[in-house]
Amino acid sequence: MSPTRLQSLRRYLIAGLLVWVPLVATVAIIKFIVDLLDKTVLLLPAGWRPESLLGFSIPGTGVVLAVIIVFITGLVVANLLGRKLVDLWEAILSRIPLVNTIYSAIKQVVETIFGDTGDAFRKVLLVEYPRKGIWTIGFQTGSRLGEVQSKTHHEVVSVFVPTTPNPTSGFIILVPREDVIEMDMTVEEGLKFVMSLGVVVPRYTDPAAPLKPPTV
Repeated sequence: MSPTRLQSLRRYLIAGLLVWVPLVATVAIIKFIVDLLDKTVLLLPAGWRPESLLGFSIPGTGVVLAVIIVFITGLVVANLLGRKLVDLWEAILSRIPLVNTIYSAIKQVVETIFGDTGDAFRKVLLVEYPRKGIWTIGFQTGSRLGEVQSKTHHEVVSVFVPTTPNPTSGFIILVPREDVIEMDMTVEEGLKFVMSLGVVVPRYTDPAAPLKPPTV
């Protein structure tokens, strides 16, 4: 086979992979999430489940049920009585060894990430790590570090450095604020950069670059 035909074959294979790999990966991830949430159907009595009422299961029923449960929970805890019930529940958990530690830690993380006042995962940072001259992408997770700032005599920020291509794992480094560079890219763009092994680079226009004259 001639080199030209080999190049054409390679080009067609790559074009096909560019269509199918993202599609299959997306379907697999969505199916995993839906299958996981569908397990919430087990919370219903056996006679109320779709397979009992209709004779067959409906994919996605658990997703709808999970959203309804979360929404109703939010309605309940938003009022005074619901808040008191949550306080009572947390008071009971606080008396259980180990459970209290795990629950309080997870609650603080969730409140920091989803709260309006927190600064966790709001900024993409560029830090020199693991040594000077080598740069890595990280996400700011906190800036008011109390004892750390007092002991180091620096304004320190905590930076989550994710592993690639799985950004859900990684490690925390504490970096003086003057040693970090805030990026213009969004957190979503930063995650895409990490997950793609640095292949997907966000578009960027240097504001200091001279403007190109319009083409006629």
